[in-house]
Amino acid sequence: MITQAIDSVRQPPKVLVENKLTFAGPESELSIYDTYQQANRVQLKSDQLLFCAMVTGKKVMHSTSDNFHGEFLPHESFIMAPGSSVEIDFPIAKIAEPTTCLAIEISSDRVQQVSAMLNQQKPINQAFGQWQYDDKLVHTHHNSETQNVLNRIVKIYSENHPDRSAMVALAVSELTIRLLHQQTREFILAFSQQEPDNNGLSAALNHIELHLNENINIDDLARISCMSRTKFFHEFKVHLGCSPMAYQLQGRLKKAAVLLKKGEQITQTCFALGFTNTSHFSRSFKKFYGLSPRQYKDRYLSRLI
Repeated sequence: MITQAIDSVRQPPKVLVENKLTFAGPESELSIYDTYQQANRVQLKSDQLLFCAMVTGKKVMHSTSDNFHGEFLPHESFIMAPGSSVEIDFPIAKIAEPTTCLAIEISSDRVQQVSAMLNQQKPINQAFGQWQYDDKLVHTHHNSETQNVLNRIVKIYSENHPDRSAMVALAVSELTIRLLHQQTREFILAFSQQEPDNNGLSAALNHIELHLNENINIDDLARISCMSRTKFFHEFKVHLGCSPMAYQLQGRLKKAAVLLKKGEQITQTCFALGFTNTSHFSRSFKKFYGLSPRQYKDRYLSRLI
């Protein structure tokens, strides 16, 4: 667990608001922020890309440049573009229950190096452009794989391993690749919805989105994309980072989260999105979001009371 990794390096606080413990690495820096009392409009700014991951508690983030005002909760990522700034509220921080966040500062040079590597090793369809960082604020849920990377990063940064620098560089590169995949995936999905007939992959993605609650067949998707089964599967994984089946499952879970936030019944949501039983739905949801459907629904609805 990432909380255990942080507990192993946490030191007595010097300040009660945004107490900072920092570990330097090659072209990157890890900071652990703990806040022990409620506070408002605390400013955070970074010259480099800043990948923040919420661990415990809650923050309310304000960014006038990106017109963003929203809550930042555990199992979520908040990525700040180089040179941007935010103001943060800490509504529930306590001495016994601090609000804790990881912040990984990644140099622009490292981001460019990783982008160049991806463009050389696995270029994407020209219609989608190329692998590159979109210089904007990102607020998103992160999956269990990203959570595992963050857990590993805390351990690597804080240990005195003879190969520490190389291990840090690899872990930060993996985190950067995941960010690039996420941004590129969002662009590809938006593009496929606007221009589904532009290319075969767009057509297949649009078909999945339109039939999210139905079982998909790889042979049908390959036919829609005008590719062989093998080529379609390869192209899908290059561009989306997962198989079509995994992609559809993630889409269903994201839509389920939206419905649960609105107060929809868990069982109704489960079957409406094509899950055959509630146990499978609950296990898949908890693995993806870190909370059961009930916990997720209660967390969001309790904020409306």
